[in-house]
Amino acid sequence: MKKIKRVICLCLIVLLVIAGLQIKGGYDKYQNALASRPIEQVISELQSKENYTPYEDVPEIYYKALVADEDRRFYKHNGFDIIGTGRAIYSDFKAWELLEGGSTISQQLAKNLYFPQDNTLQRKIAEIFMAMRIEREYNKEDVLEFYVNGIYYGSGYYCIYDASKGYFGKKPKDMTDYECTLLVGIPNAPSVYSLDVNPDLAHQRQEKVVGCMVEFEYITEEECKEIIESR
Repeated sequence: MKKIKRVICLCLIVLLVIAGLQIKGGYDKYQNALASRPIEQVISELQSKENYTPYEDVPEIYYKALVADEDRRFYKHNGFDIIGTGRAIYSDFKAWELLEGGSTISQQLAKNLYFPQDNTLQRKIAEIFMAMRIEREYNKEDVLEFYVNGIYYGSGYYCIYDASKGYFGKKPKDMTDYECTLLVGIPNAPSVYSLDVNPDLAHQRQEKVVGCMVEFEYITEEECKEIIESR
């Protein structure tokens, strides 16, 4: 029994050392990314892009749908949501497959701005540090504005303005509730939910989005029904 305990303790020590090295590596990656491209510079580059859309030029229901679907605790965390991450890990473990990513909107923004092609564990750790740094520098409305201007919507559309014009032929501020909730679901898997590729799947995804809005009391059941039936 004592031998088993020693083996277990040794394994735990090894795991802690590995975890510590990964965290240090992630923090170093975060620091190096900041040193090469400060946040202010990266955000300035994003804002200077053609068709950049200010926060107020996107319907409020779009943001409500986004938060309900992607990051229900968005207004309660500081960029990293340990509760949401724990919930996602539990759901994945229970189902024995990857169902939820656990990344906050701020983490997704950090990844898009700094680490788009890096899928390592250290990148994930760096992404968390960067997300918390972004939230120290900017408010929640800023984060949402940056996010919709830098996320991929499928069919070659890399910002909400291009997606709204491309899919619906109108500016974001003119989108209907139906169009807003439909568009919110696409970035989850752009190649799958693009309206030019799989419109039926996109509409199925939309039903999940409005379902989340009902669950977290952004809209009522009646309003949900009205949105879906306004197709």
